[in-house]
Amino acid sequence: MMQIKWMILLLLVTPCLSWGQAAPNWVNGQVVENGEDGKSEPLVGVNVYWAGTTIGTSSDEQGRFQLERNQQTNQLVFSYVGYRNDTLEVNSGALPKVVLSASVELADIEVVKRQKTTTVSMLNSIKVEQVGEKELLKAACCNLSESFETNPSIDVSFTDAVTGTRQIQMLGLAGPYVQMTRENIPDIRGLSSLYGLLFIPGTWIESIQLNKGTGSVANGYESIAGQINVELRKPEEAERLYLNLFANTESRLEANLNLAHRFKNGKWSTALLLHGKDNSSKLDHNHDGFMDMPIGDTYTLLNRWKYFGDDGLRFQAGVKGTTMNNQGGQINFRPEDALTTNAWGMDLQIRRLEGWTKLGKVFEDFPWRSVGLQLAGNTHKQDSYFGLNSYNAKQESGYANFVYQSILSNTRHEFKTGISFQYDHYNEQLNDTTFNREEAVPGAYFEYTYLPSEKLSLVAGLRADYHNLFGAFITPRLHLRYAPFEQTVIRLAAGRGQRTASIISENSGVLASSRQLIIQGQDNGNPYGFGPEVAWNLGLNLTQKFLLDYREGSVSFDFYRTDFSKQVILDLEQSPQQALFYELNGDSYSNSFQAQFDYEVLTRLDARLAYRWYDVKTTYGDQLLQKPLQAAHRAFLNLGYESHSHWKFDYTLNWQGKKRIPSTSSNPEQYQLEDYSPDFFLMNAQISKTWNERFELYVGMENLANYKQPNPILASDQPFSPYFDSSLVWGPIFGRKTYFGLRYKLQ
Repeated sequence: MMQIKWMILLLLVTPCLSWGQAAPNWVNGQVVENGEDGKSEPLVGVNVYWAGTTIGTSSDEQGRFQLERNQQTNQLVFSYVGYRNDTLEVNSGALPKVVLSASVELADIEVVKRQKTTTVSMLNSIKVEQVGEKELLKAACCNLSESFETNPSIDVSFTDAVTGTRQIQMLGLAGPYVQMTRENIPDIRGLSSLYGLLFIPGTWIESIQLNKGTGSVANGYESIAGQINVELRKPEEAERLYLNLFANTESRLEANLNLAHRFKNGKWSTALLLHGKDNSSKLDHNHDGFMDMPIGDTYTLLNRWKYFGDDGLRFQAGVKGTTMNNQGGQINFRPEDALTTNAWGMDLQIRRLEGWTKLGKVFEDFPWRSVGLQLAGNTHKQDSYFGLNSYNAKQESGYANFVYQSILSNTRHEFKTGISFQYDHYNEQLNDTTFNREEAVPGAYFEYTYLPSEKLSLVAGLRADYHNLFGAFITPRLHLRYAPFEQTVIRLAAGRGQRTASIISENSGVLASSRQLIIQGQDNGNPYGFGPEVAWNLGLNLTQKFLLDYREGSVSFDFYRTDFSKQVILDLEQSPQQALFYELNGDSYSNSFQAQFDYEVLTRLDARLAYRWYDVKTTYGDQLLQKPLQAAHRAFLNLGYESHSHWKFDYTLNWQGKKRIPSTSSNPEQYQLEDYSPDFFLMNAQISKTWNERFELYVGMENLANYKQPNPILASDQPFSPYFDSSLVWGPIFGRKTYFGLRYKLQ
């Protein structure tokens, strides 16, 4: 305990020491080009070096650079392929914007470099996939849960065949093991772990940053399988008006309206984002007596304000509200039949309110130094029933994070440190049983970045937190990057993650069954009587970029191993009439391998090919078994073509291997399932056309081959029998769907 106290004291004192250090002799600036509209666009990867030396750096994604002054010369050279070299005499620390011009101008030839829809930086120590807006537009990503159809790193499946709720998986682990943040503030967690993905419309998303394994300690301790950060459209950059209308052949209607305004003083900006969705038709294409998709509506509103001061002061605040009302079940179900055996029905009502603010200071004379404060809070209320199961819950959460970043001696030694506080209060009632808990976790962290050369970089982080129920714990994380060649990067990642399992809300699919929920926790005051979930993650990946026939490509290989030392198990293996929750007593691990190939096979035709292998096993009772309802082998293909006349064609093919199904051998023969599902293919396609960069029409089709899991609801003819189960979903539950939409933008 004494060691922990000393470590916390060290984390708090270290940033204070840096204030007294003398500022090094440095030069910083930004490299840009002037676009056709006269606006400056940052240039990424410009070589900046002192004339006559090999001492230099390169510009980042914002075109910015920082470099220590050289005593031998004050001539700074800017070099970039396709642009004229420029040399400046440097007499001060801060340079104005450096504008590079194209090296050759030909009247009859246009040289265009298309930005990839998904990129991976070769410079970051952590491998982060940057998913841009163009990638999201390849499919009908009406919300965040549908935004990964063209990304092979994320798997999307259904929790059950009644609610139609999509869940994501990473490294073969369920979505709650992935830390979800909105602009680096914790967002989807606890009661919102499943449904929260529906509350971020696709048209609100500017980009998504995705990294596998443990991430930065500055973002908390909960990441186990990976981190997904969502960046919303910025009011200072977004279109004044952006309208998106969507409809599909399953009676789903959606409307999204984004409005942005920048005030004349140039410092203030605001945005109003509106979303509405409606499903009004009861459909039963497979004639099992149950609706294929719940009917209902969802409405979400977000308003945010941002301030950019001349003195480096930054401020933003926002508020977001969501309501969702869904009804499903048997076609003949009526609201007055709720919680009776007249007909099986489902009703889900969610009310969610969120607010956040950020306050920061960027020291313009010292661009590597900044200080910031993040504050956020939300309340989430759910009232629901599934057949004869009633589940009502409420969560109130608060979050604070103070962060300071600077350098030690020079820019080769950077650090980030701060203190954080996470508070959660839960009140859950499942039928006649109540589960209440209150969690308060103060913590401190320190993250050090070492940049000895362009070939090598290291990020080492350490957190010390104190949980009011589980006590003190340490979270170490390490990321190492080595680039033996210019286009080759090898990365190593290792670290610890810890979280509290919200076992009912995270596994609500089992409520849509006749299984008896048995929680085998201890009477110890912990959530459900269980301890925290703790895992260690180790990852290794290789990224190789290449140029073949004047076209760019890349190949990457990832391998990650996740070992759980503590875990809460959902066991569907002991009996098809039971769902048992208990603490792990044995091994539980996930091995994940992915190989991916990206290449522009023909001019303007991009291809992405991937293969994934999962070895995910958990001890159920006294048996180490493969994780159910998950394919060990998967393959993925995406083709995207864009013509000069702004026609876009996208095609995605997914192959999923067989999946193990929990045993139903003790059921009557007519309610027994095979031990394994068959393998299958899924195909999606979309065509879109843009006019004047303002108006766009798109049409697409999901599940082109119309492949469906036969009878996804077990014992659908006897929904109140002990054999009824809608949670054993291994394949598509919807057939072929066609959708249409339009987008209109006004700058």
